[in-house]
Amino acid sequence: MYYEKDEIVSQYCEFHFGDEYFGVKNFPLKIAEIANKYAINRSKALDIGCSVGRASFELTKTFDKVIGVDFSQSFVDTANRLKDEKVLKFDKKIEGDIKEPKSFELVDIDTSKVSFEQGDACDLDDELEGFDLVIAINLIDRLHTPKKFLEDIRSRLNKDGILIIASPYTWMDEYVKKENWLGGKIEDGKEIYTIDTIKEVLSDDYELLDEPFDVEFVIQEHVRKYQHTFSKFCVWKKR
Repeated sequence: MYYEKDEIVSQYCEFHFGDEYFGVKNFPLKIAEIANKYAINRSKALDIGCSVGRASFELTKTFDKVIGVDFSQSFVDTANRLKDEKVLKFDKKIEGDIKEPKSFELVDIDTSKVSFEQGDACDLDDELEGFDLVIAINLIDRLHTPKKFLEDIRSRLNKDGILIIASPYTWMDEYVKKENWLGGKIEDGKEIYTIDTIKEVLSDDYELLDEPFDVEFVIQEHVRKYQHTFSKFCVWKKR
């Protein structure tokens, strides 16, 4: 699996805990900032697709309890290692097999407030409920049944709970069968856009807070190759 590879885990460690590039703010920090802007109640937060955990750790500063869930066991193991040891060591790729050792120290974080577990976003454990905030960042275009996820997540949220969905909408057959894409396709001559499908699925049970907006992020693959991407954020309040 792509996200279990050591090189990809290191790449995401740099993305979460490493340097900022081209003046673009650290993306997990930006996620936490957006979440805190919209959150109404701050008892429990769920970070689905938490990767190596930076946003989950940051949310402990304002939430009583935070749970991070990711399908990748390697990502979850990395986040738990940082939680336990307070220091994360990883390699930043320079060129080919040449790497630079790096480390990140966790400070000003109450790690007793956060936990990480492996899980399928479309088949979450029953005990994952009663949340005031659910964030699903850069996730839905990697889920095998993204519409099911959107329909099911309602039961996990408290009234007035905030749901934040963000994605660049990079639909690919290798992750999601085309019949399950929420957008980026043409059906019966009509162009289907992801944001319109999300609105269609969520509007009965949620209020859309503000217009959807883009947030940019940069992932370094090596010192001369970067992914510069924009993720579309939409923020919903459960009725």
